[in-house]
Amino acid sequence: MRVFLTGATGFIGSAIIPELINAGHQVLGLTRSDDGAQSLIAAGAEVHRGSLEEPESLRSGAAQSDGVIHCAFDHSAFGNDFSKFSEVCEKDRCAIEALGDALKGSDRPLVITSGTGMGNAVPGQPATEDHFDPDHPNPRRLSEVAGAAVLERDVNVSVVRLPQVHNTVKQGLITYAVHVAREKGASAYIGEGFNRWPAAHVLDVARLYRLALEKHEAGSRYNAVAEEGISMREIAEVIGRGLKAPTISLTQEDAQAHFGWLAMFVGFDMPASSAQTRQRLGWRPTRPGLIADLEQMHWPEAITH
Repeated sequence: MRVFLTGATGFIGSAIIPELINAGHQVLGLTRSDDGAQSLIAAGAEVHRGSLEEPESLRSGAAQSDGVIHCAFDHSAFGNDFSKFSEVCEKDRCAIEALGDALKGSDRPLVITSGTGMGNAVPGQPATEDHFDPDHPNPRRLSEVAGAAVLERDVNVSVVRLPQVHNTVKQGLITYAVHVAREKGASAYIGEGFNRWPAAHVLDVARLYRLALEKHEAGSRYNAVAEEGISMREIAEVIGRGLKAPTISLTQEDAQAHFGWLAMFVGFDMPASSAQTRQRLGWRPTRPGLIADLEQMHWPEAITH
């Protein structure tokens, strides 16, 4: 297939490109910058100029492709907080609708992106692929609401839900926790730190996007989860060892002063299962786990930057 890829120069997108090319696909990557264009060419992809703010560029990219993977998400809008999270999620909803416009009435697959938290039906129980609450309080629901809307318009859409996606450089929200620990001189968790976060290596996630694209099963949801849940205490302890900083427990009341905007996430218990995904796609994660990648981080660089 000739695959239109949004977020092509990002953390996950740059891993999807070689995954697709090595499987025999061609990649048309979205970028707004000259630097992005150069990186796409170097990776063996074609360049499509545009952005999430330009719906027509999304439509035209999708129109000239056999399938679409949409993994772009405007993280740059967050800055040092999540005050614009709802705005970014609304932008994602509009982007999905624009992509759907170009694909409706065809069998060309559209793979969109969401978060594993959208599959949490019961607090403390693992999120599953077969659950979605369109009234979920997390604005990220808008991505899947948009997916459901374009599905009704005869678009072959499926969803990949992401956990904390990691390698030895980035680890999702945990990257921010490293920054906080460095600034505060202590690595913290809340209470006993038994709450859990799911995770998967970026290369395993890239493979899942490809498998979802090739499966092109309309209405499917896939959890890109290699590890169902790693405790925040274990995460905080490995960060503390890396930074040579103490690991401390905080009360919920003290967490806001320590973590800032990240406090709203750090106390969440959000395990997630990928049992259905593995069965339906034959996906078997093989890359290092989250703790192993954290242990292999270049900590001197994390300390000084």
